[in-house]
Amino acid sequence: MRTYGTLKGLPVFDARNAACIGKITDLVISTDGHVSGLILDGKGLFKKDRFIPLACIDSVGEDGVMVKDPEQLQPAAAAKEDYRFRGNGQLFNKTVYSKTGEQLGLLEDVYFTEQLGTIVAYELTDGFFADLTEGRKKVNPLSEELMVSKDAIVMDVIQE
Repeated sequence: MRTYGTLKGLPVFDARNAACIGKITDLVISTDGHVSGLILDGKGLFKKDRFIPLACIDSVGEDGVMVKDPEQLQPAAAAKEDYRFRGNGQLFNKTVYSKTGEQLGLLEDVYFTEQLGTIVAYELTDGFFADLTEGRKKVNPLSEELMVSKDAIVMDVIQE
């Protein structure tokens, strides 16, 4: 299980020749509530950001991500229908509500399985001082359904 926080900034390597092709800058979550891939920064002056579909990832380690075939990477715009954790239309720091209308907190991180992209938990915060005194909350989705608007995220969850 991984979190976006542990992947952000990791170098990405071509598994065939060990060439570094960039660093992870964002997480892409599909509209059906799965992690569909990662966003790779464009290494070099004229390179654009690229989308790494989960199927292209060979392995994810503590210190780097190995990609099977960099030619299969897509332009970042290929993930435009999906949600970005920190990028365009970001989910980070968006208010999360339960389906029953209870405000749960602000989205801070996402726990997911790197092989399947299944989201197993969301980490929420109530702010800096609440984090210090109470710690962050972790909620588990009851279903993969995720409703996102410009104002909030609504999901069916179990609170730990």
